[in-house]
Amino acid sequence: MVEIITIDGPASVGKSTLAKKISNYYKVPLLNSGRLYRAVALKMINNKINIRNKYKILHCAQTLTNENMNSQDLFSSKIDKIASEISKKKYLRDQLKIYQREFPKKYTGKKFVVIEGRDIGTEIFPHAKIKIFMWADAKIRAKRRYLQFLKKGGNARLKRIYHEIVSRDINDLNRKIAPLQPAVNSVLLDTSYLDIEQAFSVLKKIISE
Repeated sequence: MVEIITIDGPASVGKSTLAKKISNYYKVPLLNSGRLYRAVALKMINNKINIRNKYKILHCAQTLTNENMNSQDLFSSKIDKIASEISKKKYLRDQLKIYQREFPKKYTGKKFVVIEGRDIGTEIFPHAKIKIFMWADAKIRAKRRYLQFLKKGGNARLKRIYHEIVSRDINDLNRKIAPLQPAVNSVLLDTSYLDIEQAFSVLKKIISE
């Protein structure tokens, strides 16, 4: 059975960037679980679906395509807010859990797959051998997100982004269903004062060991 590397952590901690670097370096498949919720949120916006409409939201999840997952419109404050809200819904988490657990089965010929999100090591793949939980100071994460927006030519306010990240952390850490927390046997990696290459170097050592 293909081995699974889980990478969890809060918003803007560098999970996606590092997961992608691992995927490219080892030439293994990657699933960004946060994109699942973002893709559902985007479909809800495009189809004007009310956040209380369980059946239409489930239909969005059941009909996700690669095009939905790779849309350039997945990253905005509006998407962040909706994705955070719908991620609290057990029926949606159960539906997307099926998608996530089926993912490694598609790549049995690979040494391992990388799956990143917020509850991968605790809820989705609790028996994974390599679990990473990333963290960083909220102010540092806000600055990173702010610079990302500027790089893409967008307009952003650092103070607003900081408050959004703190709010998202509070919601994720305190939600009743699959709260954000490190798995008991995970490796904790604080990236507050590490750049991407330094953090990547640490992860390579963890994987090789």
